[in-house]
Amino acid sequence: MAPGKSLQPVRLGAHTSIPDGGAMGFTIETASGPRHIFIIRQGETFHAYENRCPHTGVSLDWQPNQFLDLSNTLIQCSNHGALFRIEDGLCIYGPCVNRYLTSISSRIEDGELTVLL
Repeated sequence: MAPGKSLQPVRLGAHTSIPDGGAMGFTIETASGPRHIFIIRQGETFHAYENRCPHTGVSLDWQPNQFLDLSNTLIQCSNHGALFRIEDGLCIYGPCVNRYLTSISSRIEDGELTVLL
């Protein structure tokens, strides 16, 4: 982020639109171009990340809103199967081990999911 530039809140809609244990992708238009992100819901906790693999830069979802492995306990890259922890985006398996997904700040405001971009 450029010096002096503050993050802007972007409302994405009702937080209940993401099912518990599920994920949803979003494309958000910003002054510097579109940002592709995804959000995973675990109860009332939300984890938001850039939809971009730290290894190759490709999108992580293998189908729309499909970011998780078959057990729904890890984020899985569609390109090479790398696995990332949901809680912090750390790669624990694959060619980008010990690298992180880019985290996005998120919060609930008046029942709506909001991210800061």
